[in-house]
Amino acid sequence: MQISKSQKRTRIHYRVRKKITGVDSKPRLAIYRSNKSIYCQAIDDVKGHTIAAASSREITATGKSKVEQSVEVGKLIASKLMAMKIDKVSFDRGGYLYHGRVKAVADGAREGGLQF
Repeated sequence: MQISKSQKRTRIHYRVRKKITGVDSKPRLAIYRSNKSIYCQAIDDVKGHTIAAASSREITATGKSKVEQSVEVGKLIASKLMAMKIDKVSFDRGGYLYHGRVKAVADGAREGGLQF
């Protein structure tokens, strides 16, 4: 039986999540990538709630490519977390390869002042 692309990503995500956890001082920065948008949220796994979230739907993205939008989302989540005095996060790539839009979010977050 052949494994679908989404099932393969889910397996990889479980494998990554075994190693990465988020706490209040260093939350987990989780990424979700759809065909149109990209979403990221900072999660405290101990309490089980989202600290901050950002998506490409929040920014005005007229005439920008998806990679440019992803950089803006990274900067947006970084500014939200820096306002809460959180500067360190654990990056959870969500089972996606670390290139393209996922890497762009990470680079934008680093430009915004986050460390991971």
